[in-house]
Parts: sequence; C-alpha cells; structure tokens
Amino acid sequence: MKIAISKASGSASFDRYAPWLQAADASVEVVDLFGLSAMDAVAALHDVAGLVLSGGEDVDPALYGHAERRDLCGTINAERDAVELALATAAVERRIPVLGICRGLQVLNVAFGGTLIADVPSQRPSETEHRRIEGVDSTHAVEVQPGSILKNVCGTMEGTVNSAHHQAIEKIAAVFTATVLAEDGIIEAIEWGDAALGGKPFLLGVQWHPERMDYQSPFSLRLAEHFLLEAAAYQLLLK
Repeated sequence: MKIAISKASGSASFDRYAPWLQAADASVEVVDLFGLSAMDAVAALHDVAGLVLSGGEDVDPALYGHAERRDLCGTINAERDAVELALATAAVERRIPVLGICRGLQVLNVAFGGTLIADVPSQRPSETEHRRIEGVDSTHAVEVQPGSILKNVCGTMEGTVNSAHHQAIEKIAAVFTATVLAEDGIIEAIEWGDAALGGKPFLLGVQWHPERMDYQSPFSLRLAEHFLLEAAAYQLLLK
C-alpha cells in the first residue's frame, strides 16, 4: 500500500515518518513528495491510498490574511506552502484519507479557511511550553473530547503528548471541530465538524509528533494504525 508524505526526507526528524507507518503495517511503501511541483505532487496522489502532511517550517501568514505577522515567524518555505495547500484540497476532493502532523494540522486549517497564531509565546503566553527546547521536544497534558476520532482511536480522554511548535490554530476553519486541547486551550487536534461530515473522507490533524513518541503511547502508533486502516479501505474502493 502506497502512502504519500509531503516531506519524508532531508533530516533525521523527517526520516521518522516512514518507520512509524511501517511499524503499523510493514507493507507500506512511502512516496516522498518533497521537491515536486504542486502539479506533480497532486498528480502523484493518483497512485496512493493516503496522504500525510508532515511537520516543518512556519506557514506564511499572508496565506490567511495576516502578512503583518511574518516578523513573528521563523523560516517560511513558499514553495512547500503552495504544494501542501494544493495537496490538502486535492486529497479531500478525491476522498483520499489525510493525516496532518504539526505543521500539517496548520496547513489543513489554512487550506479550509482558518487562521493561525503566528507565535504562541508572544500572542498567547501561558505556563504551558509548546516549543522544542535545546533540540528536545517539550511535553504537556491534553484533554480529548468525547465522541471524537481521537477518543475512539486512543481509548482515553486525557494524557501527555510531545510538543515542538510555536504556531497553532487561532480561528478554526468552519468545517472542522477541535477534539483535543492543551491545558492552556491551544487546539491540539482537529477533525471534520458535524455539519461538514456528510460525504467527507477520513481527515485528522494533530499538533504533536506521534512519530517521535514512544510507540506504546496511546497518542502514537494507534494513530498510524487507524489511518492505515482508513487508507486500506480507500484502496479497496479503487479496485
């Protein structure tokens, strides 16, 4: 089964996505879309059963109407923004299961009309640390909403996740609902809202990095397993 990843190479961090998926299903063949144009990346979706939007640079605030926030951002990769926004909308149109991780969650929110906090520490200061400190992921508690995909998949309504971001969802896109929250109210996961659910493909976005967590955590390998089950079901529809 082929699974596309928007960026699955270039550093040790990006190299972790493929082993994480393959730990859930050894038959997974990863298709790394990094370096492709938006047109070629979207064309590559024709042969895959699922799409992972991976972590990385900050999303350009101009894409959600706040170009003045660029000074609060780190590195911005305009080419990657364009490719991943095109992938997000094309995958949903084709009913391909989508999993967004960290930046991937933020890309999904922007793609469907939401906005982002450009810098959590300065715009939403709290005692909860979301950033990576000296190269090490932070950790914090989360609360899972009842009736959500995450509750069904993880089997818990609370726990601890890793954290390595300074941006987050500000205004959630109208088609989504927040299903996991950090202690300070930062949105940690999204899925389709009830009003948008009818006829929609599987979609889930998480702000943490499950591929960098202990696979035994309820917030790690179980996500890969469920995503791949959805991908396998989609693949059967194509036959």
